[in-house]
Amino acid sequence: MPPSAPLTSHAPATAHLSLDPVLAGVIARVGELPVLTPTPDPFGTLIRNVTGQQLSVKAAASIHARLTATLGEVTADTLLAASGDTLRGAGLSWAKVRTVQATAQAAKTGTVDFAHLAAQDDEAVITALLPLPGIGRWTAEMFLMFALARPDVFSLGDLALRQGLSRLHPDAAPADVLARWSPYRTLAARYVWADNARVKGGGEPV
Repeated sequence: MPPSAPLTSHAPATAHLSLDPVLAGVIARVGELPVLTPTPDPFGTLIRNVTGQQLSVKAAASIHARLTATLGEVTADTLLAASGDTLRGAGLSWAKVRTVQATAQAAKTGTVDFAHLAAQDDEAVITALLPLPGIGRWTAEMFLMFALARPDVFSLGDLALRQGLSRLHPDAAPADVLARWSPYRTLAARYVWADNARVKGGGEPV
């Protein structure tokens, strides 16, 4: 089954999501969100996501900038050529050093074919990424949403999304709400994040 194509316009998605009057209110409050586009560099984007795990946006950007300055460019070859101490000196934890080096090795050997991930469906992408150390389902789902711009992903592994869903629909089963939001659950998730930010701060994990 071919993957769902990225959205080029939010108009059909917002019309569908607005059939839920609660989410329609969120959309009206938040306003238009930018359209996501697939990254031209899936490998580099995943490495950036890993370096930013559990960090603020500002701290994540700082560490990635230091990593880029240290390596010259962030590629499988430069990561594999660098020592663990060098990567640690750029600001990565030892756990992240292990993850980025394993990811680089997978890219180099073709164990994960980053150039062709965009041609695979969502579950196939997740299946390809999960064997990498430090890559869980949440990271894989964020990669689907923000790197590959897949339109129908909602991560129940994301605490903020679970809390937002419960706040918006306290008396409904999450599966029932998400079924109504499909096939545009990525945009729904982004509106939930945006509404969370309006209520208590925070935002998209990118």
